[in-house]
Amino acid sequence: MAIEFHSAIPILRIFDLAKADEFYLGYLGFRVDWDHRFDDRAPLYRQISRGGLRLHLSEHHGDGSPGVHVRVMMRGCHRGPAPGSREMGVVDPFGNQIKFCQDDGDEDGDED
Repeated sequence: MAIEFHSAIPILRIFDLAKADEFYLGYLGFRVDWDHRFDDRAPLYRQISRGGLRLHLSEHHGDGSPGVHVRVMMRGCHRGPAPGSREMGVVDPFGNQIKFCQDDGDEDGDED
């Protein structure tokens, strides 16, 4: 049987849930799929999603370092300054960088 890969889900380290909610839910328009804590005082582990993209946000110390760089391929991204691609980058309050990218060969973006 051949190996078949599915989508990867990046785990992004967060330190302040209110700031994470403001950025990911308020600014970027994600929604919360689920939250997990081992008990009331334990760090949060959360899945958020928007348009088929899933991200995991974690307050757990061992779940990664802040300042991760994630590249997300998508449709509907506005044309950027670099020839041959469209992209937009954001940096969350914890230093994690997310770059939303679309190849020019994908015609579903705007033509501005």
